[in-house]
Amino acid sequence: MKKLWRLAAGVVLSIAVLSGCKKQPAGKQADEEPGIYISNYDTAADFGSYRTFAVTDSLDIIQDNELFGRECTSFDSIVLHAVTVLMQERGYQLTDRSGHPDLAINVARVYSDYTGVFSYVDYWSGYFDYYDPGHWGYPGYGYYSSYSPAIYAIENGALSIDLLDLKNAARSRHRIRSIWSGLARGEAVFNATNAVAETSALFGQSAYIKAAD
Repeated sequence: MKKLWRLAAGVVLSIAVLSGCKKQPAGKQADEEPGIYISNYDTAADFGSYRTFAVTDSLDIIQDNELFGRECTSFDSIVLHAVTVLMQERGYQLTDRSGHPDLAINVARVYSDYTGVFSYVDYWSGYFDYYDPGHWGYPGYGYYSSYSPAIYAIENGALSIDLLDLKNAARSRHRIRSIWSGLARGEAVFNATNAVAETSALFGQSAYIKAAD
């Protein structure tokens, strides 16, 4: 299977100094392990210019840097529903893929059986390639990001949520731009009782995700 990323030798960055990156503890998870919530966004993106969105129907499963397929467990369903509700509360209108949404939302569960570094440095050329642009009606396109990536230690797993700009994809040289990424990690990150709180925490630190009135 295709490897997701390789960390460039000698590159060591601190989350606290990364432009466009926020790190904010948001309460505790079910097993009393504090969660860590990180969001990145494209500062040039006009979130008010988007009106409609569509959400993936299942989650990509990444294990030790390899794609293992897609699933929709009870946890996954809760997360997808929470994302939908939160986007609607921000004024966006839900549609399906055939409705030509302005925004597409991809979600993934990322697992790791070792303590190391999980990096966004090669995210866009690595595991993000597993999000098939053809799924959103843009076969042959790639993805890109203009904001600084985050690097953070991970022991067990992470929930990843990405907002993709489909509205402007046709004039972006066959690339779909990610305008926001949210990641939640912690020992109980995939506990269904934490799903709504984790998703809400990521959107809670991203008040700029809001449709125009």
